[in-house]
Amino acid sequence: MQLSLGSLLFFWDRERVYNFYRDMIEQPVDIIYLGESVCSKRRELKTAEWIELGQELAQSGKEPGKAAGKQIVLSSLALIEAESELKTLRRLCDNGELMIEANDIGAVQLMAERKLPFVAGTSINIYNARTLKNLYDNGMRRWVMPVELSGKALADILTDAQSMGIGDELETEVFSYGLMPLAYSARCFTARARNLPKDRCQYVCLEYPDGLPMSSQEDQEVFTINGIQTLSGQTYNLLPELDEMKRIGVDIVRLSPQGEEMASVIKQFRDQLDGNSNQIPIIPQDAVNGYWYDDAGLVNTHQS
Repeated sequence: MQLSLGSLLFFWDRERVYNFYRDMIEQPVDIIYLGESVCSKRRELKTAEWIELGQELAQSGKEPGKAAGKQIVLSSLALIEAESELKTLRRLCDNGELMIEANDIGAVQLMAERKLPFVAGTSINIYNARTLKNLYDNGMRRWVMPVELSGKALADILTDAQSMGIGDELETEVFSYGLMPLAYSARCFTARARNLPKDRCQYVCLEYPDGLPMSSQEDQEVFTINGIQTLSGQTYNLLPELDEMKRIGVDIVRLSPQGEEMASVIKQFRDQLDGNSNQIPIIPQDAVNGYWYDDAGLVNTHQS
């Protein structure tokens, strides 16, 4: 199985973004997703700069679209609300070099019209093999399983996909580490928490580089607010499930960027894949994996 680094979900300042990817390009991941997938108001890097960064990384390798053996993919917004955002989406789709991760059905349509291969992100609702076949026929060559699906559901879908003749041609990627992207809204929750309107948000997301935790009345962190996006309150971790994922037929293990110890997280997953797991775990003790076992998302089955 390969390791991928998903697109950055949080809003970081320009210098931090560039420093992060200078570090990540040296890490043992196979695929790096770049771009703004949450909010179009986050413009520390403009669209042209994301494309330029992707092309710069890609040109450092020997193969087109690959950086030092890594594939570079541009991620689109998950919620398109304005013509300006459609214009940005068209620029991404017409970059001429890098594959696109479609996080909105509009991106799927644009890529299908251009007859270009694409990745279907977690926000494209794919729950059965018929949907896989339909999207495959329109150019999808990789899909990221919705985070709320279980391992058993995935195994059933992939079995059905094999019977439809697309199982060997389609890559399956599973979100395996990080705060899970659960939902999107036209409203900005971070701005609302600061009593600011969305159109005059003052870019307060910059003040929460790991999102804004939201606790229940029982003081349990159930969600993390990230602008218009709702993330899980706990880190999702499928490190112990890697062998099962391989057996099912998962091709790519996705790690979601975080502010601290990302290189250590990557190393732990890489070592596990390579059969070298003799190290002190750095995965959070309160990490969860309930969805994989068809349970509540905030459950950790290894502690129950």
